[in-house]
Amino acid sequence: MITQRQVFLQHMAQTTSFPLSLEIERADGMYLYDTSGKKYMDLISGISVSNVGHRHPKVVNAIQLQLEKYLHLMVYGEYIQSPQVQLAQWLSKHLPEALNCSYFVNSGSEAIEGALKLAKRLTGKTEIISFKNAYHGSTMGALSVGGNENFKNAFRPLLPDIRILEFNNAEQFKSLSVKNTACILVEPIQGESGIIPATKEFLSVLRSVCDENNCLLIFDEIQSGAGRTGKLFAFEHYQIVPDILCIAKGMGGGMPIGAFISSHQNMHALTNNPMLGHITTFGGHPVSCAASKAAFEVLEQEALISIIPAKEKLFRTLLVHPAIKEIRGKGLMLALQFDSFERNKKIIDSCIENGVITDWFLFCDNAMRIAPPLLISEQEIHEACAIILQAIKQHC
Repeated sequence: MITQRQVFLQHMAQTTSFPLSLEIERADGMYLYDTSGKKYMDLISGISVSNVGHRHPKVVNAIQLQLEKYLHLMVYGEYIQSPQVQLAQWLSKHLPEALNCSYFVNSGSEAIEGALKLAKRLTGKTEIISFKNAYHGSTMGALSVGGNENFKNAFRPLLPDIRILEFNNAEQFKSLSVKNTACILVEPIQGESGIIPATKEFLSVLRSVCDENNCLLIFDEIQSGAGRTGKLFAFEHYQIVPDILCIAKGMGGGMPIGAFISSHQNMHALTNNPMLGHITTFGGHPVSCAASKAAFEVLEQEALISIIPAKEKLFRTLLVHPAIKEIRGKGLMLALQFDSFERNKKIIDSCIENGVITDWFLFCDNAMRIAPPLLISEQEIHEACAIILQAIKQHC
Protein backbone atom coordinates (compact mmCIF):
# COMPACT_ATOMS: atom_id res chain seq x y z
CA MET A 1 0.00 0.00 0.00
CA ILE A 2 1.37 3.39 -0.98
CA THR A 3 2.18 5.60 2.02
CA GLN A 4 1.39 9.27 2.52
CA ARG A 5 5.12 9.95 2.45
CA GLN A 6 5.34 8.40 -1.03
CA VAL A 7 2.35 10.41 -2.24
CA PHE A 8 3.93 13.55 -0.78
CA LEU A 9 7.16 12.96 -2.69
CA GLN A 10 5.55 11.79 -5.94
CA HIS A 11 2.49 13.99 -6.34
CA MET A 12 3.11 17.20 -4.37
CA ALA A 13 5.35 19.87 -5.81
CA GLN A 14 8.48 20.22 -3.69
CA THR A 15 10.27 23.43 -2.80
CA THR A 16 13.60 21.75 -1.96
CA SER A 17 15.18 18.38 -2.66
CA PHE A 18 15.47 17.78 1.10
CA PRO A 19 12.10 18.55 2.78
CA LEU A 20 11.86 17.99 6.53
CA SER A 21 9.18 15.36 5.84
CA LEU A 22 7.80 15.34 9.37
CA GLU A 23 4.41 13.65 9.16
CA ILE A 24 2.31 15.58 11.66
CA GLU A 25 -0.99 14.12 12.77
CA ARG A 26 -2.19 16.83 15.15
CA ALA A 27 -1.11 20.04 16.83
CA ASP A 28 -2.10 21.72 20.07
CA GLY A 29 -0.77 24.84 21.78
CA MET A 30 3.03 24.70 21.69
CA TYR A 31 3.27 21.18 20.32
CA LEU A 32 3.10 19.09 17.16
CA TYR A 33 2.59 15.30 17.24
CA ASP A 34 3.69 12.96 14.47
CA THR A 35 2.03 9.73 13.37
CA SER A 36 4.11 7.69 15.83
CA GLY A 37 2.98 9.90 18.71
CA LYS A 38 6.31 11.73 19.06
CA LYS A 39 5.90 15.20 20.53
CA TYR A 40 7.71 18.26 19.16
CA MET A 41 7.92 21.72 20.68
CA ASP A 42 7.30 24.20 17.86
CA LEU A 43 9.95 26.88 18.25
CA ILE A 44 9.21 28.58 14.91
CA SER A 45 5.38 28.76 14.84
CA GLY A 46 5.20 27.70 11.20
CA ILE A 47 7.43 30.75 10.49
CA SER A 48 5.77 33.28 12.81
CA VAL A 49 2.21 32.16 12.04
CA SER A 50 0.90 30.39 15.14
CA ASN A 51 1.40 33.35 17.47
CA VAL A 52 -1.45 32.25 19.75
CA GLY A 53 -0.45 28.60 19.50
CA HIS A 54 -1.90 25.77 17.47
CA ARG A 55 -5.67 25.40 17.56
CA HIS A 56 -6.29 27.96 20.29
CA PRO A 57 -9.79 27.16 21.67
CA LYS A 58 -11.09 30.69 21.05
CA VAL A 59 -9.85 30.66 17.45
CA VAL A 60 -11.32 27.20 16.84
CA ASN A 61 -14.63 28.32 18.34
CA ALA A 62 -14.75 31.40 16.10
CA ILE A 63 -14.09 29.20 13.06
CA GLN A 64 -16.81 26.74 14.05
CA LEU A 65 -19.36 29.50 14.62
CA GLN A 66 -18.64 31.03 11.22
CA LEU A 67 -18.79 27.64 9.47
CA GLU A 68 -22.40 27.36 10.56
CA LYS A 69 -23.30 30.71 8.96
CA TYR A 70 -21.62 30.93 5.55
CA LEU A 71 -18.35 30.40 3.72
CA HIS A 72 -17.46 32.26 0.51
CA LEU A 73 -20.25 34.53 -0.76
CA MET A 74 -18.76 36.99 -3.23
CA VAL A 75 -15.49 38.55 -4.33
CA TYR A 76 -13.97 40.90 -1.78
CA GLY A 77 -15.61 44.27 -1.21
CA GLU A 78 -19.10 43.77 -2.64
CA TYR A 79 -21.14 42.30 0.21
CA ILE A 80 -21.21 43.49 3.80
CA GLN A 81 -19.85 40.49 5.67
CA SER A 82 -19.76 40.68 9.46
CA PRO A 83 -16.39 38.90 10.01
CA GLN A 84 -14.65 41.32 7.64
CA VAL A 85 -16.34 44.37 9.13
CA GLN A 86 -15.59 43.36 12.72
CA LEU A 87 -11.95 42.61 11.98
CA ALA A 88 -11.48 45.91 10.15
CA GLN A 89 -13.08 47.75 13.07
CA TRP A 90 -10.81 45.99 15.59
CA LEU A 91 -7.70 46.89 13.60
CA SER A 92 -8.81 50.50 13.19
CA LYS A 93 -9.29 50.84 16.96
CA HIS A 94 -5.79 49.53 17.63
CA LEU A 95 -3.89 51.40 14.92
CA PRO A 96 -3.14 55.11 14.38
CA GLU A 97 -5.74 57.19 12.56
CA ALA A 98 -3.62 57.18 9.41
CA LEU A 99 -4.12 53.41 9.25
CA ASN A 100 -7.89 53.19 9.56
CA CYS A 101 -8.87 51.27 6.41
CA SER A 102 -8.00 47.62 5.67
CA TYR A 103 -7.98 45.64 2.45
CA PHE A 104 -7.96 41.90 3.26
CA VAL A 105 -6.11 39.45 1.05
CA ASN A 106 -4.95 35.84 1.33
CA SER A 107 -1.27 36.14 2.17
CA GLY A 108 1.70 38.36 2.85
CA SER A 109 2.82 38.35 -0.76
CA GLU A 110 -0.62 39.58 -1.83
CA ALA A 111 -0.50 42.31 0.81
CA ILE A 112 2.79 43.53 -0.67
CA GLU A 113 1.38 43.41 -4.21
CA GLY A 114 -1.63 45.50 -3.19
CA ALA A 115 0.52 48.00 -1.31
CA LEU A 116 2.83 48.53 -4.28
CA LYS A 117 -0.12 49.08 -6.60
CA LEU A 118 -1.66 51.56 -4.18
CA ALA A 119 1.59 53.51 -3.91
CA LYS A 120 1.93 53.78 -7.69
CA ARG A 121 -1.72 54.75 -8.04
CA LEU A 122 -1.50 57.50 -5.39
CA THR A 123 1.78 59.06 -6.48
CA GLY A 124 1.71 58.53 -10.24
CA LYS A 125 5.36 57.53 -9.95
CA THR A 126 7.04 54.24 -10.82
CA GLU A 127 10.23 53.67 -8.84
CA ILE A 128 10.24 51.46 -5.75
CA ILE A 129 13.06 51.46 -3.20
CA SER A 130 13.68 48.38 -1.06
CA PHE A 131 16.69 46.93 0.73
CA LYS A 132 19.33 44.24 0.53
CA ASN A 133 18.43 40.91 2.12
CA ALA A 134 14.78 41.91 2.43
CA TYR A 135 12.18 39.23 1.83
CA HIS A 136 8.68 40.33 0.82
CA GLY A 137 7.26 37.22 -0.85
CA SER A 138 7.54 35.06 -3.97
CA THR A 139 4.97 36.45 -6.39
CA MET A 140 6.49 38.41 -9.26
CA GLY A 141 6.02 41.89 -7.80
CA ALA A 142 7.04 40.88 -4.29
CA LEU A 143 10.02 38.96 -5.69
CA SER A 144 11.06 42.02 -7.69
CA VAL A 145 11.49 44.08 -4.51
CA GLY A 146 13.25 41.29 -2.62
CA GLY A 147 16.83 41.98 -1.65
CA ASN A 148 18.56 38.73 -2.57
CA GLU A 149 19.66 38.32 -6.18
CA ASN A 150 20.08 34.53 -5.99
CA PHE A 151 16.34 34.19 -5.48
CA LYS A 152 15.55 36.50 -8.40
CA ASN A 153 17.94 35.71 -11.23
CA ALA A 154 16.14 32.63 -12.59
CA PHE A 155 12.86 34.55 -12.99
CA ARG A 156 13.88 37.71 -14.81
CA PRO A 157 12.69 39.97 -16.28
CA LEU A 158 11.03 41.26 -13.14
CA LEU A 159 9.43 44.64 -12.41
CA PRO A 160 11.43 47.61 -13.73
CA ASP A 161 12.38 50.68 -11.69
CA ILE A 162 13.41 48.82 -8.54
CA ARG A 163 16.29 50.26 -6.55
CA ILE A 164 17.85 48.04 -3.86
CA LEU A 165 19.73 49.97 -1.18
CA GLU A 166 21.71 49.16 1.98
CA PHE A 167 19.56 48.41 5.02
CA ASN A 168 20.23 50.59 8.09
CA ASN A 169 22.33 53.05 6.08
CA ALA A 170 20.81 56.49 6.64
CA GLU A 171 23.74 58.33 5.06
CA GLN A 172 22.98 57.06 1.55
CA PHE A 173 19.81 59.14 1.41
CA LYS A 174 21.71 62.44 1.75
CA SER A 175 22.79 62.34 -1.90
CA LEU A 176 19.97 60.22 -3.33
CA SER A 177 17.34 61.57 -5.71
CA VAL A 178 13.87 60.16 -5.03
CA LYS A 179 11.84 62.46 -7.30
CA ASN A 180 10.54 59.44 -9.28
CA THR A 181 10.06 57.20 -6.24
CA ALA A 182 6.54 55.99 -5.53
CA CYS A 183 7.40 54.26 -2.26
CA ILE A 184 10.06 52.99 0.09
CA LEU A 185 9.34 49.45 1.27
CA VAL A 186 11.05 48.26 4.44
CA GLU A 187 10.79 45.66 7.19
CA PRO A 188 11.16 47.41 10.58
CA ILE A 189 12.84 44.17 11.61
CA GLN A 190 14.29 42.23 8.70
CA GLY A 191 13.24 38.60 8.97
CA GLU A 192 15.01 36.33 6.50
CA SER A 193 18.29 38.22 6.74
CA GLY A 194 18.60 36.70 10.21
CA ILE A 195 16.50 39.11 12.33
CA ILE A 196 18.09 42.54 11.86
CA PRO A 197 16.19 45.37 13.59
CA ALA A 198 16.16 48.73 11.88
CA THR A 199 17.69 51.60 13.80
CA LYS A 200 15.50 54.48 14.90
CA GLU A 201 17.71 56.86 12.91
CA PHE A 202 17.27 54.84 9.72
CA LEU A 203 13.47 54.68 9.91
CA SER A 204 13.31 58.35 10.86
CA VAL A 205 15.28 59.26 7.74
CA LEU A 206 12.97 57.12 5.59
CA ARG A 207 9.96 58.87 7.10
CA SER A 208 11.45 62.30 6.40
CA VAL A 209 12.47 61.40 2.84
CA CYS A 210 8.94 60.21 2.06
CA ASP A 211 7.32 63.27 3.65
CA GLU A 212 9.53 65.63 1.66
CA ASN A 213 9.23 63.91 -1.72
CA ASN A 214 5.62 62.79 -2.18
CA CYS A 215 6.41 59.11 -1.81
CA LEU A 216 4.88 56.58 0.55
CA LEU A 217 6.52 54.66 3.36
CA ILE A 218 5.43 51.01 3.45
CA PHE A 219 6.22 48.81 6.43
CA ASP A 220 6.28 45.06 5.88
CA GLU A 221 5.22 43.59 9.24
CA ILE A 222 4.29 40.20 7.88
CA GLN A 223 6.68 38.48 10.31
CA SER A 224 7.06 41.13 12.99
CA GLY A 225 3.36 41.93 13.48
CA ALA A 226 0.61 40.44 15.65
CA GLY A 227 2.49 40.86 18.91
CA ARG A 228 5.69 39.00 18.10
CA THR A 229 8.11 41.74 19.14
CA GLY A 230 6.42 42.77 22.38
CA LYS A 231 4.18 45.36 20.74
CA LEU A 232 1.10 44.70 18.63
CA PHE A 233 3.16 45.94 15.67
CA ALA A 234 6.91 46.55 15.56
CA PHE A 235 6.58 50.15 14.32
CA GLU A 236 5.29 51.03 17.80
CA HIS A 237 8.82 50.53 19.16
CA TYR A 238 9.99 53.36 16.90
CA GLN A 239 7.02 55.78 17.17
CA ILE A 240 7.12 56.05 13.37
CA VAL A 241 3.87 55.45 11.46
CA PRO A 242 3.98 54.16 7.87
CA ASP A 243 1.63 55.29 5.11
CA ILE A 244 0.82 51.65 4.33
CA LEU A 245 1.14 48.68 6.68
CA CYS A 246 1.36 45.10 5.36
CA ILE A 247 0.48 42.24 7.71
CA ALA A 248 -0.27 38.51 7.44
CA LYS A 249 1.14 35.33 9.07
CA GLY A 250 0.43 35.68 12.81
CA MET A 251 -2.77 37.66 12.34
CA GLY A 252 -4.76 34.60 11.26
CA GLY A 253 -4.44 32.31 14.24
CA GLY A 254 -3.39 29.60 11.77
CA MET A 255 -5.78 30.54 8.96
CA PRO A 256 -4.62 32.14 5.67
CA ILE A 257 -5.11 35.89 5.65
CA GLY A 258 -3.20 39.09 5.00
CA ALA A 259 -3.97 42.80 4.73
CA PHE A 260 -2.58 46.07 3.49
CA ILE A 261 -3.78 48.98 5.57
CA SER A 262 -3.75 52.72 4.94
CA SER A 263 -6.05 55.72 5.36
CA HIS A 264 -9.58 55.65 4.01
CA GLN A 265 -8.66 58.51 1.67
CA ASN A 266 -5.71 56.57 0.26
CA MET A 267 -7.65 53.34 -0.16
CA HIS A 268 -10.43 55.14 -2.02
CA ALA A 269 -8.01 55.55 -4.94
CA LEU A 270 -8.54 51.88 -5.79
CA THR A 271 -12.23 52.52 -6.55
CA ASN A 272 -11.68 54.67 -9.65
CA ASN A 273 -9.43 55.27 -12.66
CA PRO A 274 -9.73 52.32 -12.99
CA MET A 275 -12.65 51.04 -11.03
CA LEU A 276 -11.80 47.75 -9.29
CA GLY A 277 -8.18 48.85 -9.03
CA HIS A 278 -7.44 45.79 -6.92
CA ILE A 279 -9.50 42.61 -6.91
CA THR A 280 -9.37 39.34 -4.97
CA THR A 281 -11.84 36.48 -4.99
CA PHE A 282 -10.99 34.85 -1.68
CA GLY A 283 -9.38 37.78 0.13
CA GLY A 284 -11.07 38.44 3.44
CA HIS A 285 -12.59 34.96 3.54
CA PRO A 286 -15.19 35.05 6.33
CA VAL A 287 -13.72 32.06 8.17
CA SER A 288 -10.22 33.54 8.07
CA CYS A 289 -11.50 36.92 9.23
CA ALA A 290 -13.39 35.35 12.12
CA ALA A 291 -10.26 33.45 13.12
CA SER A 292 -8.12 36.58 12.82
CA LYS A 293 -10.33 38.68 15.05
CA ALA A 294 -10.36 35.89 17.63
CA ALA A 295 -6.56 35.63 17.47
CA PHE A 296 -6.13 39.38 18.01
CA GLU A 297 -8.58 39.23 20.92
CA VAL A 298 -6.57 36.40 22.48
CA LEU A 299 -3.44 38.56 22.30
CA GLU A 300 -5.32 41.37 24.02
CA GLN A 301 -7.43 39.49 26.57
CA GLU A 302 -4.77 37.01 27.67
CA ALA A 303 -2.13 39.74 27.92
CA LEU A 304 0.32 37.71 25.84
CA ILE A 305 2.14 40.74 24.45
CA SER A 306 3.03 42.47 27.72
CA ILE A 307 5.05 39.51 29.03
CA ILE A 308 7.09 38.98 25.86
CA PRO A 309 10.04 41.15 27.00
CA ALA A 310 10.47 38.90 30.05
CA LYS A 311 10.41 35.80 27.82
CA GLU A 312 12.97 37.35 25.49
CA LYS A 313 15.21 38.10 28.47
CA LEU A 314 14.92 34.49 29.68
CA PHE A 315 15.97 33.13 26.27
CA ARG A 316 18.93 35.50 26.23
CA THR A 317 19.90 34.58 29.80
CA LEU A 318 19.76 30.83 29.23
CA LEU A 319 21.31 30.62 25.75
CA VAL A 320 24.90 31.30 26.65
CA HIS A 321 27.69 29.32 24.99
CA PRO A 322 30.97 30.29 23.26
CA ALA A 323 29.61 28.86 19.97
CA ILE A 324 26.74 31.39 20.00
CA LYS A 325 28.34 34.43 18.39
CA GLU A 326 25.34 36.69 18.82
CA ILE A 327 21.64 36.72 19.69
CA ARG A 328 19.75 39.28 17.60
CA GLY A 329 16.17 40.41 17.50
CA LYS A 330 13.27 41.75 19.49
CA GLY A 331 10.73 39.93 21.64
CA LEU A 332 10.14 36.39 20.42
CA MET A 333 11.67 37.10 17.02
CA LEU A 334 15.26 36.01 17.64
CA ALA A 335 18.28 34.64 15.78
CA LEU A 336 21.19 32.67 17.24
CA GLN A 337 24.30 33.26 15.16
CA PHE A 338 26.88 30.47 14.70
CA ASP A 339 30.12 30.39 12.72
CA SER A 340 28.89 28.31 9.77
CA PHE A 341 25.90 26.74 8.08
CA GLU A 342 27.39 23.30 8.60
CA ARG A 343 27.49 23.72 12.38
CA ASN A 344 24.08 25.37 12.48
CA LYS A 345 22.53 22.56 10.41
CA LYS A 346 23.94 19.87 12.73
CA ILE A 347 22.60 21.71 15.78
CA ILE A 348 19.18 22.16 14.18
CA ASP A 349 19.00 18.49 13.17
CA SER A 350 19.84 17.43 16.73
CA CYS A 351 17.19 19.77 18.13
CA ILE A 352 14.53 18.29 15.86
CA GLU A 353 15.62 14.76 16.70
CA ASN A 354 15.22 15.63 20.39
CA GLY A 355 11.80 17.19 19.98
CA VAL A 356 12.43 20.91 19.35
CA ILE A 357 11.61 22.25 15.87
CA THR A 358 13.72 25.12 14.63
CA ASP A 359 15.35 26.11 11.34
CA TRP A 360 17.61 28.69 9.66
CA PHE A 361 16.91 31.78 7.57
CA LEU A 362 16.65 32.18 3.81
CA PHE A 363 19.48 34.70 3.62
CA CYS A 364 21.37 33.82 6.79
CA ASP A 365 21.92 30.08 6.93
CA ASN A 366 24.37 30.20 9.84
CA ALA A 367 21.74 31.52 12.27
CA MET A 368 19.01 29.56 14.07
CA ARG A 369 15.44 30.90 14.23
CA ILE A 370 13.63 31.24 17.55
CA ALA A 371 10.03 32.37 17.04
CA PRO A 372 7.77 30.22 19.24
CA PRO A 373 4.06 30.74 19.88
CA LEU A 374 3.77 33.73 22.20
CA LEU A 375 2.09 31.60 24.87
CA ILE A 376 5.30 29.62 25.52
CA SER A 377 5.75 29.25 29.28
CA GLU A 378 8.91 29.89 31.32
CA GLN A 379 9.20 26.15 31.95
CA GLU A 380 8.96 25.45 28.20
CA ILE A 381 11.63 28.07 27.52
CA HIS A 382 13.89 26.30 30.02
CA GLU A 383 13.19 22.93 28.34
CA ALA A 384 13.79 24.26 24.82
CA CYS A 385 17.01 26.03 25.78
CA ALA A 386 18.32 22.90 27.52
CA ILE A 387 17.81 20.90 24.31
CA ILE A 388 19.42 23.63 22.20
CA LEU A 389 22.45 23.84 24.51
CA GLN A 390 22.75 20.05 24.52
CA ALA A 391 22.82 20.09 20.72
CA ILE A 392 25.42 22.88 20.69
CA LYS A 393 27.68 20.98 23.07
CA GLN A 394 27.33 17.89 20.93
CA HIS A 395 28.58 19.68 17.82
CA CYS A 396 31.03 22.24 19.21
